[in-house]
Amino acid sequence: MRGGLERWKRGVDSHGVKAAIAYALDGNCDAALRLSSGVDVLAAYSDSDGRTIARYSVESGQISIDELTREQLLHWVDGRDPDTGERRGRDLTSPQSDLILDGTTNAPKSYSLVALIHPELAVEFEALQDRLRARILATWQRELNARRGAGGRFREAIGRLEVVELQHRRSRALDPHIHRHMWLSVKVQGADGKWSNVDSRVAMKLHTVINAEGDLAARTDPQWLAALARHGYSLNGDGEVAEVAHAVRPLSRRSNQIEANRAVMLADWRTAHPGQQPDRDVMQQIDRHAWAKGRPQKPRDLEEAAWEQLIRDELAAIDPGLLAARTAIQPTTPATPDPGLLAAAALVDADQRSAAYGGRFSAFDIRAGAMRAVAASGVVAVRDELQPIIDDVIDRAHSQVIDLLDGETDRPAHIKGFMASQTASLKVDLAARFDALNLPGADLDRAHVAAAARVVEGVVLDEGQADAAAAIAGSNRLVTITGPAGTGKTTMLRVAKRALESQGRRLLVVAPTKKAASVAGREIGGTTSSLHALLRDHGWRWTRDAAGAEHWTRLSPGESDDNGGTYLGPRRYPLCPGDRIVVDEAGMVDLHTARALAILAANTGAGIAMVGDHLQAMPVGHSGAMACMARRSASLVELTNIHRFRDPEYAALTVRLREPASATDAIAIAAELDARGHIHTVADQRQARDVMVEAYFRASAGRTRVALVTSTNDEADAVNDAIQQRRIDAGQLAMRRIAVGMDEQRILEGDVVQTRRNDRVADVENRALWTVRRIHPDRIELASITDSADVRTVSADYAADHVHLAYASTVHGIQGETTDTSIVGPGVDAAGLYVGMTRGRVQNEAVALVRPGETAIDVVASQMTRGLPEVTIDDSRRAARNELSRAARDGTPGDGTQVQDELEGWVRDSTRVLAEQHARVATANSAGHGRGEPASSPEVEPRYEQLRARIAVRQGQLDGLIDELNSAPTGRGTTNSEAAALVPIGAMAGTGGLSR
Repeated sequence: MRGGLERWKRGVDSHGVKAAIAYALDGNCDAALRLSSGVDVLAAYSDSDGRTIARYSVESGQISIDELTREQLLHWVDGRDPDTGERRGRDLTSPQSDLILDGTTNAPKSYSLVALIHPELAVEFEALQDRLRARILATWQRELNARRGAGGRFREAIGRLEVVELQHRRSRALDPHIHRHMWLSVKVQGADGKWSNVDSRVAMKLHTVINAEGDLAARTDPQWLAALARHGYSLNGDGEVAEVAHAVRPLSRRSNQIEANRAVMLADWRTAHPGQQPDRDVMQQIDRHAWAKGRPQKPRDLEEAAWEQLIRDELAAIDPGLLAARTAIQPTTPATPDPGLLAAAALVDADQRSAAYGGRFSAFDIRAGAMRAVAASGVVAVRDELQPIIDDVIDRAHSQVIDLLDGETDRPAHIKGFMASQTASLKVDLAARFDALNLPGADLDRAHVAAAARVVEGVVLDEGQADAAAAIAGSNRLVTITGPAGTGKTTMLRVAKRALESQGRRLLVVAPTKKAASVAGREIGGTTSSLHALLRDHGWRWTRDAAGAEHWTRLSPGESDDNGGTYLGPRRYPLCPGDRIVVDEAGMVDLHTARALAILAANTGAGIAMVGDHLQAMPVGHSGAMACMARRSASLVELTNIHRFRDPEYAALTVRLREPASATDAIAIAAELDARGHIHTVADQRQARDVMVEAYFRASAGRTRVALVTSTNDEADAVNDAIQQRRIDAGQLAMRRIAVGMDEQRILEGDVVQTRRNDRVADVENRALWTVRRIHPDRIELASITDSADVRTVSADYAADHVHLAYASTVHGIQGETTDTSIVGPGVDAAGLYVGMTRGRVQNEAVALVRPGETAIDVVASQMTRGLPEVTIDDSRRAARNELSRAARDGTPGDGTQVQDELEGWVRDSTRVLAEQHARVATANSAGHGRGEPASSPEVEPRYEQLRARIAVRQGQLDGLIDELNSAPTGRGTTNSEAAALVPIGAMAGTGGLSR
């Protein structure tokens, strides 16, 4: 039982407040409905003055409940006292201000089915959700904090928080789907009685614990499990009700058809009522008729009892036994799990969620992993009795981690300062294997490279490309070719292939994805493969162990294979000494896969060349493989000449955008982007969406391709839906035939879509782009977006599970594509900004969502600031310290601890800058690896020594201030004026010209 945590923003003209009220009082809920479409709910708003909404208030762990009218709810959502209308805390008017945090609890759909079949189970299920709600509210009050002071540098314990709950029984398609929304007001009352905003960053990171509470409730609650047993039901290993789980998918397929019916009826209504929007009553009629279409009964109206009967009829059609009387069974005997195995599973859970942070995770992550491990273990007990078991698992898990903060006691639980010992060992082992492979060799001489280039038709290499081709065709076992997007890596590889062939050696190009490998095969020629296909051909197999950890093994010829046959050795991709394995898009290779590749190279005598950009999108697993090999490659070439863009000045600017030298440089780059017209300023997310939609239609009118890059899948879906609807309104798309894609998306003939799973039968690849050519009842014809003659056919079932609209996508969906123009939406990270701003040959534009007091330049500059790659354990330690330095700290603005906090912050930040500078020099030196002069120069060391001396002075001032505070009489702390006397004001002005 889990769900997401979403933010409702104020929006322009308080649109978010109005949308929230409409959604709460009138909204038809759909589990897949995105909050960004709240305006559609607002349009459906009619008479709801008589409805009230339950509000839960939590103080000192005690929960009270009352009801809010529409007017009171309006005040509450707007951050005011519901009764008096008085503002709570500061009046935050920015369109980007948070109003509420919406936490959704979703149970498995099989729970909703048994609750519909048996009213007694519906009552028990509601009671289970009530118990979960109480647990969540208490956890929020105990674990969250308010932020106070300038920049929110101080944290304050919460004395009172308030939550509004919305309960829903079904989806928009009238599918059974019991779930709840808990709206946490961002206005919370501190332990000191003052109102301020909750620390939403902590709330987002705590939500993994909230989801784990849901898992515990659904799978270990004795009252719920006993109720299921009385009705003849039990849970399977996935937490679904075993006896009805097989009906969930067929019923969802019926729901997909309902959604298609609904879309056609809505289009017909709009055609008959031009310029109008359907109100709530019309939408309900459409929903009901969409459900009834094709059935023997077509009721004019659908009451609750009639809806339940229709569901029962549908279940009976799927499996008549679903509605048959069941005999009570004995409740499952509670298991006695292995604590060590639970601790291992907890760590695996935390580690799997740490890939975006270099393998680092937090105490929250360990705790959530422990709770999920206990939930899946078969233990049955009331929640309080589970806590000692969970605590024991947490303690055992902590004994198997590396503390990156060296025992720091004053760390908030959301700080990611731990790493699994296995992940740390994997990083160390991979580095050692690359070191062992890095035997001396030489690059191919330029004459041979030039000769190979002459043979390849139409190819002229620049100096960097020639160096890269010489390195790949040379004898160094490890070669790394890095560089920005558009530097002509593909052209270079064609020449390297010819140069290797002239020596009697082979070039095998592999890529992390089948799509990238196929593209490389078409553009380079010769043998290409996905990296995993190569490794599997050479005997590697990968699976999960009992704790869920990734486990790699290697077969020897003659051993039994997992398919029941005998492994006979490599057949598709044999390798010989001197062959070169080129890994394209190497920045997306994870550590496990890289380790297997290193072992393969050592065993076969082949060399490895990683080609790509580690500053673009990261792999799904742990990243850092390419950066690790770059530090150990005997030949490392960085391509710098950009060939993709028509504007050479913009090409040079993208090189700086890729990795700004400092925060000051990032601002300068953003200023130049702005001056050149590459930044579009908006006030809220709706305006950003409008900009992207307009860009699509401008490109479409000019018959050019545009890439629309968003920060999240939800925002991509919102842009996709908006473009599709406008194309329908313009007559570009027809509603005659409809298919249903992932998350119940409407798919029409002519839509741009993406396939999200490799399928050998249909011959489609993950993340390939297509235009929908024809929709049949049981299948869909897709034409390649770059070659209309390249047609594939996928089943309707495949489309429902693995096809979605793709007018816009996240960075992972667009990486590797080249278009005419590109628009990058707000909120992307540094990799997303860089990848998005390098897709368009002609024009690239970033959309900056600007808050009051900010400029577009500030926003874009902050987006391009990225942390250092966490290749080594020391890198991860620095990143953890950096995160800790940004967290709110205990203390009260205005007392002596404020100056102490500023001094500590100065010392931490200065020490971090010094460490990062050292890391950059070390990285550059290791990249050189004997190939040139060290990256540091004689004049750098005196500057380091000056900074070290200044840090020592500030540390002495800090120690003196702490002594003064500790020796102050009880009840009286050092005042700000007294503390200021200890620290010259000029000394607090900054880091004295420090830059990165």
